[in-house]
Amino acid sequence: MSAAAIANAAWLASSLPAWNRFRHALREPETTQREILRRLIARNADSAFGRAHGFSAIRSYEDFRARVPVADYEIIEPWVARLMRGEQRLLTVEQVTRLLPTSGSTGGRKLIPFTAGFQRELNAAIGPWMVDLFRQNPSIALGPAYWSISPALPAAGEESAVPIGFDDDSAYLGGLRQQLVEAALAVPSALRLVKDVERSRYLTLLCLLRQRGLRLVSVWHPSFLSLLLDILPACWEELLRDVERGGCQRADGLPPEVRRVMAARPLPQRAAELQHAGPDNLHVLWPYLRVVSCWGDAQATLPARELQRRLPGVVVQSKGLLATEAFVSIPFRGSHPVAIRSHFYEFIDDGGAVRLAHELQRGGSYSVVVSTGGGLWRYRLGDLVEVDGFVDHTPSLRFLGRSGNVSDLCGEKLAEAFVTRAIEAALAGCKAKSRFAMLAPENVSGRWHYTLFVESGVDDALASRLDTGLRANPHYAHCRDLGQLGPVQLFRIRSGADETFCAVAASEGRKLGDVKPQSLSSSTDWRSHFQPADL
Repeated sequence: MSAAAIANAAWLASSLPAWNRFRHALREPETTQREILRRLIARNADSAFGRAHGFSAIRSYEDFRARVPVADYEIIEPWVARLMRGEQRLLTVEQVTRLLPTSGSTGGRKLIPFTAGFQRELNAAIGPWMVDLFRQNPSIALGPAYWSISPALPAAGEESAVPIGFDDDSAYLGGLRQQLVEAALAVPSALRLVKDVERSRYLTLLCLLRQRGLRLVSVWHPSFLSLLLDILPACWEELLRDVERGGCQRADGLPPEVRRVMAARPLPQRAAELQHAGPDNLHVLWPYLRVVSCWGDAQATLPARELQRRLPGVVVQSKGLLATEAFVSIPFRGSHPVAIRSHFYEFIDDGGAVRLAHELQRGGSYSVVVSTGGGLWRYRLGDLVEVDGFVDHTPSLRFLGRSGNVSDLCGEKLAEAFVTRAIEAALAGCKAKSRFAMLAPENVSGRWHYTLFVESGVDDALASRLDTGLRANPHYAHCRDLGQLGPVQLFRIRSGADETFCAVAASEGRKLGDVKPQSLSSSTDWRSHFQPADL
């Protein structure tokens, strides 16, 4: 048995208790959630936040709701500033061991407290997800996996008594689980130290090509993997030489940790197999690949479908709603139930009413509010979800977009979830496919209009069809009829749209794992970032 298989087996064994508890909790979401809230309140009654909000007098959810207001990051930011100055026992009684940098879709760096209790909450979701994944696809336990690595972000210059960020993504798991995951990695985590994007992709591909037994790939945005596959033909011969001879020609000048992990032994037989297959026969390059896990909702729907087309026979699994601040839903039994044993969740419906998980209705859309062991109390996550079914008695959620992502130049009030559906319908109506499609406002000669930035060979009919679809919003239709807004325009992107989108996000200090796909942007300068197809 390979080292990866042994590590996978040990990880699964350690996750079975969490999987079993999660299965039972799905049948009793109300009881489970009220108990989680009770424990959070009891454990943190003596924190500064708990004393300020009278946690010791809270006896029910209704008491909690009356004493603690729904909060955005601006409310907890002063508490985080005190943590950075060295104070503890503020938001939680547990020690805050890290501050995790993250960002919403609208930008702006946030620092999220990380505690041992919060880590336990994450593992209460990851364990059931992984066991269910391996049960549905048993063969993936027999070989290595590729988990995309977030590059190490440079420090923003803050002085902080609490370390900011993790050196390695696997540190989220902690302890033995972290060691087991690292033992099963097809691409060493040391590659996070490589800042140059082109070289990082080359090294990643080299590691992956050396692994004939690759079974599982987990990335964030599906375009991340598509972009890797796109560059295979251009560097194919160089990759083959490195596989055949061992080592890596592009490792010079990199940190010692990277050079060390890239000093692999020669694999002439594997190189010959790859040469015979060619760079386009992906099912031959990795004959045991069974699952790709990635974002698959909202604006990621189209690139996920494109990835599925390129990988026939491979299951492309849509991740749940996973954020640095909280895990909201996980893939389980073919659905995405609320991670009911992790945090305490509240959901705000379209009318502003606050509901608990067991009160959600099929087809309803809600914005998510979480309370966590890391010290987020009734924190507005900013994500909009739709209930697409139930697993036992627990709602299954589909990510729609950012709940606060609304573009309103002239009173049109375009929300991202609505725009996502309109774009999907317009593409389907034109029988067109695209790996990237995002609507954003532009001003030409003093007049506003929306432009669909699309990476596809679509014709002009798409703009007209989308404009018609957007008119289903009466505010948009009114602005169009008054001439406040011009008709939708098209901007055909030559290539690399997702890469450009992520690069812009990275320039704002956002981690790749935090860059959620968007079908609507309020930024007005995207034309300066994308390369037009007609150049």
